[in-house]
Amino acid sequence: MNYSTRSIDNATPLDDISGLKLPKDKVYTLKDIYEAEANNIALATLKYFSSIPSKKIAPFTYEWIQQLHQEMFGNVWEWAGKFRTTELSIGIKAYQIPTALKKLVDDINYWDKHKTFDIYEISARLHHRAVQIHPFKNGNGRWSRMLANIYLYQNDSMPIKWQENLLSKENPKRDKYVQVLKSADKGDYIMLIKMHKITYWW
Repeated sequence: MNYSTRSIDNATPLDDISGLKLPKDKVYTLKDIYEAEANNIALATLKYFSSIPSKKIAPFTYEWIQQLHQEMFGNVWEWAGKFRTTELSIGIKAYQIPTALKKLVDDINYWDKHKTFDIYEISARLHHRAVQIHPFKNGNGRWSRMLANIYLYQNDSMPIKWQENLLSKENPKRDKYVQVLKSADKGDYIMLIKMHKITYWW
C-alpha cells in the first residue's frame, strides 16, 4: 500500500465548499467556516475529555473512528465521517481507505493488548498512520490528533494541547511538525514520540 506525506507541507486546501451545512442566507469567509468547525470540535472535545473516556465511549473500532470525524465536523459538513472518493495530493488512493483503516484498527488493538509499545509510541503511530491514510475530504489532521489524544487520555496520560492552525504558514511550529511527520514516514518515530509526551505544544 503506497503511503505518502509528500505534500504535508500544505493542509488540504478548502477550495470546495459543496456540502456546507451552514445557513444559506449569507456568504461565508474561510474564517467563518473555520470558526464553525472549531465550535463543532469543541463539542466533541467536551464529550471525550470532560472525563477519562471508557472503551465503551471510545472503543477504537472501525465504525467509531469514522464516527469521531462525524462528531467533529458533522454540524458543518454533509460529508463528515464519510470516506473521500477522490484523490488528494496527500494520502493513499481512495479505494484503499477501508482496508487501510481496518488494518490500523487491528494494529492499535494488537499493540494495546500485547503492550508492543508504550502508550506514547502507540499514540504517535496512530497519529502518523491516520495522517498518511487521509480518509476524509478535509479535517484529517485535526481528526488524527484527536484520535491520538483520546488514546492518551484513555490510558491515563494528559492529551496534547495542539494548535488548531498547526499547518498555517504563519505558525512558527509548522515546519517542525511537518519535519517530524516526514521522519516518521521513513520509520523514525523518535521525535514524534517525544512530541506526544509534551502536554503543551505551542
